[in-house]
Amino acid sequence: MIRRLFWLVLGVTLGAWAAFRLKRLMRALTPQALVHQASGVGQTLREFAEDVKNAMHAREDELRDALGLDAQIETDKDHH
Repeated sequence: MIRRLFWLVLGVTLGAWAAFRLKRLMRALTPQALVHQASGVGQTLREFAEDVKNAMHAREDELRDALGLDAQIETDKDHH
């Protein structure tokens, strides 16, 4: 009798857990939820691209300073 009660409780618990997970999954797959997720990914990609662009410009400025390219351009302008 105890063994049957154990399996009954276990079955009900697993069934409730599975129903909860399935309901949560179905909410995550609604069109509105998918649009919201996609817009979040788009925003993240835009921010990443902006960070890369800023880092690229900063590194380019560092290299120009290290190589003296800005000074060379200025002297070339003075000669013309």
